[in-house]
Formats: sequence, structure tokens, C-alpha cells
Amino acid sequence: MSAVEISNLSADERHKLVSVPIDGQGLKTLLEAGMIWLKTNQQIVNSLNVFPVPDGDTGTNMVLTMQAAFDEIENSGSNNVGNLAHAIAQGALMGARGNSGVILSQIWRGFARVLDEQPTMDVKLLAEALEEAKETAYKGVVRPVEGTILTVIKDIASQASVSVQRTSSFTEVLDDIVKAADASVDRTPDLLPILKQAGVVDSGGKGLLCIFEGMWRFINGEPLDKPETEVIPLSEMNLENAMETVEPGQDYEVVIDFTPEPTFNLETYYEDLSKIGSSIQVGEGDGMYRMHIHVPLDQRYQPIDHTMTQGTIQKVMMENLMAQMEDQKNKNNVKLMLAQVQPDEIAVVAVSPGSGLSRIFASLGVAAIVTGGQTMNPSIKELLASFENLPTDKVIILPNNKNIILAAKEAASMTVKKVAVIPTISVPQGLSAMFRLIPDGDFEEIIADMTNAIDEVESGVITTATRSVEIDDVKVEKGEVIALHNNKLVTSTQSIEEACEALLIAADTNDYERITLFYGEEIQQVQVNQLADKIRSIYPDHEIEVHDGGQPHYQLIVAIE
Repeated sequence: MSAVEISNLSADERHKLVSVPIDGQGLKTLLEAGMIWLKTNQQIVNSLNVFPVPDGDTGTNMVLTMQAAFDEIENSGSNNVGNLAHAIAQGALMGARGNSGVILSQIWRGFARVLDEQPTMDVKLLAEALEEAKETAYKGVVRPVEGTILTVIKDIASQASVSVQRTSSFTEVLDDIVKAADASVDRTPDLLPILKQAGVVDSGGKGLLCIFEGMWRFINGEPLDKPETEVIPLSEMNLENAMETVEPGQDYEVVIDFTPEPTFNLETYYEDLSKIGSSIQVGEGDGMYRMHIHVPLDQRYQPIDHTMTQGTIQKVMMENLMAQMEDQKNKNNVKLMLAQVQPDEIAVVAVSPGSGLSRIFASLGVAAIVTGGQTMNPSIKELLASFENLPTDKVIILPNNKNIILAAKEAASMTVKKVAVIPTISVPQGLSAMFRLIPDGDFEEIIADMTNAIDEVESGVITTATRSVEIDDVKVEKGEVIALHNNKLVTSTQSIEEACEALLIAADTNDYERITLFYGEEIQQVQVNQLADKIRSIYPDHEIEVHDGGQPHYQLIVAIE
């Protein structure tokens, strides 16, 4: 069911779908409700970035993980709650993306373990399942960090064990759980200082709260199609992220700028739009509203017609989503001269965020490329598929992003092949590791050499700040150019040139020999060439290289060796 269809169910209809004790179909309904509410608040969760960079993806990763879990059971008619729980866990595991998605899949894995072979679930079994979910999630992380999604599931499990001592009401226990989760999310900045610096709560914890809150809202007759924040400042609308999950049948993207009538009611307007399409965002600023929506082909003009009754339209933008996604797919699926490994040779799988970077990895001997990076973390299933059909049992994975390492390790644990994950957290580290590859070399020695190569390169990125904040004594204004050195914010300034100079100083570039600039989609090559000339004048003894990286969001990825 869609968010609107679920929201329109009567109280009696909802109670019939979720009767106590909870059976398999009841669990399926609760899972769907949690997924829908998470999806409704996806952009809110995405916005909870510590650093003000345009790549928030926690909400997206968790939505896609939940969607994979639901897809696994959507057509199941089983009433056995244990069977459905195991299917949910399997779907979540294979579809898990990013650290938050992998931890979420571990939560479902632990949850399912307790429900094994159980026909239904009462509140005591729920509490036991949540306790095991917490234990499994913590065990799945080598160095657990408090103030994250782990803390929130711990507090949820603790509250459930207390609540079942006083009541057998599923609704009351769920109500307690949601309140505990909400309080836990609010406390995350006190446990993780970087969150307090950035002025945000933990995004993964917030996503987990949304899942349980969606279940609670369904049982209590609350709508699931209206986000917590219905209107945001116009300058903060992120329409690019709205493309990340396009629901089936939502063929067109419509964006309308309009001046509202004096009688304009935002809540009514939002409700009317919810009957037309999905991915609705409404921004407000300077007496004008901007509305964004995804709609089916035959309804692409309805948002325009309806908005004309609410005010005066200033501008309309309409895009074919399917055509955009096909163009992006074709762009990412460039033909690469990948290494043709032989049996008993070492094959390397690299995660790459841009077409240019993919070509570079291929030229260095990579056997398989997985498209991914910030805002597009690959799933465990995709990582597994990248090497399962390679004609060798010796595989090395280069995640090239800290948010992909956990998923890569999970994929490595699910095969009979010998798979090693080199913990590269940046593209420069991945490229540095590739220079140590000897396909017919000793597997363990090559793993050690590639791991050592990580420390031989300094990594940096240049991008544009998405919000104003102060972190690590660096004051950032929204729209300024910022530089990060080894994932640490070093400057916020007015130009890419100034940001790059500050980055090179922070990296002690005088101690190195080569500077390589990989430029992204949002900067012209001529500008990068001019920047390279400037760098040559500052570091005349260094070798300077410029390459087309093709990555989104980051104007430059910088390697210093």
C-alpha cells in the first residue's frame, strides 16, 4: 500500500491488520508502516550530516535497506511471525547499504533469531527479540561508538524489558519504546561530541526512531504521508536528493514556484498533493513557495492545475524522471577495459564514485567496478555480485569510502572465496593501494602491501557547504567553499583556489612529491587547469597531475603523495 492508502485506513481496518499477538501478516504491516514513515522523513534524516557537505545519505541507505526487507515478504501470505522475521532479516542483509543500513540489517537479524519457529509474538517475546537485536548489532561492529544508532537500539531494548513487566498491551509497550527512542536520539549529542559541535543528532538513530514511530503511528491512526517538517526554508530545499528513490509509476518531476493567496493553507495543500503524487517537498521564502512532487505520466499537469487554485504561478519546471535515470545509468555504465584475471590470480574490486575515476581504476588493473560513493552506497548484494562470477577465488575489495567498509566486510563473509577488504576510506587511498597489486603474487603479501600503501597518501576534498556551522574551530557559512583533509574540516573560504591552498598546507605538502587533482561534475576543466598552474607556482618542485574524475558533489578530490 502507498503512504496515502495506509493513512486513509480506518481504526477498525488497522486493528484487523495488526491483531495481538502479532502474527506474520501483522509484522509485515508494521514493517511497511515503519518503512513508509522513514521514507516520508528521509530527507530530514539525510540532512543530519556532521560536516556541512552535500552528501547526506543515511536516510536513503536506511530506506533502501528497509525496502529490500519489505520486498522479500511483500507477496508472502504466511501467518508465521518467525518465518516472516527471517525473510525480513535476509532481505535487509542483502539490500543493506552504508554503515547505517548494515547495522539495521543486524538489528533485524537478531530480532529474527529470537522469533525462530514462533507462530506469533506477544510483548514478552518482542522484548526478548529487541534485546537480541541489540546484542547482534553491537557484535557486528568492531569498535562500537555510543551516541549512534547502537545507543538507540540499546535504549529501545532496555525500555521494552521494563515495560513488559507492567503491561501486556502491545500498544502501550510500543508507545514506551518510541518515547525512549526519541529521548535517546536527543541524548546522542551528549555522548558524541562531534554531533554537539555540528548541532545535530545522530542520523542513524533518528532513522531507527522513524521506523518504530511509523509502527506506532499506524496503530494509533496517525497519517504516514506527512513529514515531521512540512515546510523548509527555500534555500535549503535539496531537490537533487529527491531523485534518489523514485517510486514505480512516478514518471515526472514537477517543480512549481508560486505566490500564495491570502487564504492559502499549507496543510490542506499538502494533503491535496499527497493524493496526486509522492516525494513532496514544500519550501518557503520571500513571500513565495516552491513545491516539488513526483507524479505519473497521466497526472503530470494536475499539480499545476491545483496550484493555480492556491495562488499565482511564477515558474514551472518539469522533467522526465525515467529519462534522467536512464541517462545517469548510461553515464555510469561506460565501457571499461577491466583486467581479465586468470584462475589463481588476484582480482581487485573497486568502488568508484565517478566515470573518470572508474577508467583510472580500470587502467591500474581492477577486475570489477562497483559504482558508488557518497549518496550512492552499494548494497551488500551488489558487492557480492561484483566478484562471485570472477574466475578466481582470491579477491580484494577497495571500498574507498568509510561508509562502505562494513557492507564490504559483510559481503566478504558470505562467500566461499577468499575475500579481503582493504579499509580504504578515500579514492586516493584506493589508487595508492592499486599500485601495489601483483596479480600473480602471494595473496597475503599483496594484502599487507596494499594495506600499508594507505598510509602513503594524504587525501583531501573540496566542496560547497550546505549549512552554517562551527566545527573544530572552523566557522563555516552556507555556500562557502570548504576543504577536508583526511576527513577533517580545515577551512571555509570564498574560493576553490583558497580552499585548495589551505588543504595543501594542512597536508604538509612540502614533505611530498606529487599532487593529483581529480575534478568532478561541478567544475570546468579550464578552471582546474588554472588552479593547477597556481599550485605549480607555489610548489615548483612537485609533480602536478589533473584528471577527470566525474564524481558528483565534490569539485575536487585531491591526492598528495
